[in-house]
Amino acid sequence: MTPAPTRRDPVAVVARWLAAHGLQLLQISLGVVFLAFGVLKFFPGASPAEPLVMRTIDTLTLGLVSGQAAVTMTAVIETFIGLTLVTGKFLRTGLVVLAGALAGMMSPMVLFFGDMFPGGTPTLEAQYVFKDIVFGAIVLVLGAKALGARMESRH
Repeated sequence: MTPAPTRRDPVAVVARWLAAHGLQLLQISLGVVFLAFGVLKFFPGASPAEPLVMRTIDTLTLGLVSGQAAVTMTAVIETFIGLTLVTGKFLRTGLVVLAGALAGMMSPMVLFFGDMFPGGTPTLEAQYVFKDIVFGAIVLVLGAKALGARMESRH
């Protein structure tokens, strides 16, 4: 039988630290990523995702929002999400906006599947969209935290 870990056991210390700070670090790091991607879109031509954003928003809005307006709208949304995650202010609102944004962010996989996987292999754009699967999982974890769930250490 394995003895119970003591408070000084290095593994137990690390586990307690991770339980106490891991979700906050996850939230802040995701916020920094959204801020970086969002702010970049305020500068025309600076974001490598700009053409994909334009095409996706144009398609999703049936042509009502297109071109630079689509990119600016995306920049505002991503920057707002990033600020809510980094600061913790309006976090629940930011997570709801993020959940909706993720649907749009992943939609190119459905809307433009043939372009994303020509010859069966993913393009760089497809790989860019694939990262959003991880973002979706993070939203679930942060959403649980925002609704009151707690991560507890067993040590």
